[in-house]
Amino acid sequence: MFSFWYVLGLFVAFICGIVFCHKKQKGHTLNIGERLVSKSVNSYLIHEQVTGIVVNNVTLFIDGSTTQIDHVLICTKGVFVIETKHYSGWIYGDAKQKQWMQILFKKRSRFQNPIHQNYKHIKAIQALFDFVPTDQIKSLVVFTGDGEFKTHLQKMWCY
Repeated sequence: MFSFWYVLGLFVAFICGIVFCHKKQKGHTLNIGERLVSKSVNSYLIHEQVTGIVVNNVTLFIDGSTTQIDHVLICTKGVFVIETKHYSGWIYGDAKQKQWMQILFKKRSRFQNPIHQNYKHIKAIQALFDFVPTDQIKSLVVFTGDGEFKTHLQKMWCY
């Protein structure tokens, strides 16, 4: 368990990392799914009386490029790196595939496996928080919307 001061120190380090690594994205705002997740995470912190903070839409520099992270929750239970997807239709994919597929009204669209996508985010956060044990930095992929998974996935939140 992290103490309040430890969480505060993580937050300060995180803000410093953002100041030094943030590359401004023009016109990027939180989409519907990202707003839902942000609201839910903040509600969780309040209702469960967990000391922590959620930071939304973070861009960090890693390996010569940038990566955009939807949400980072820093709390007494750990550091959670959250990738949000807001989809309708049928969703096909498994943890090992590079790409997943969405089928919406007979239109097929491929998208990057969000588990793989969040792996780069985890690596960026681990580099920034190199003083935090790696087992305290967790990856979460959250789907919102009315998409229906046609492939069995484990440990997933659906809103």
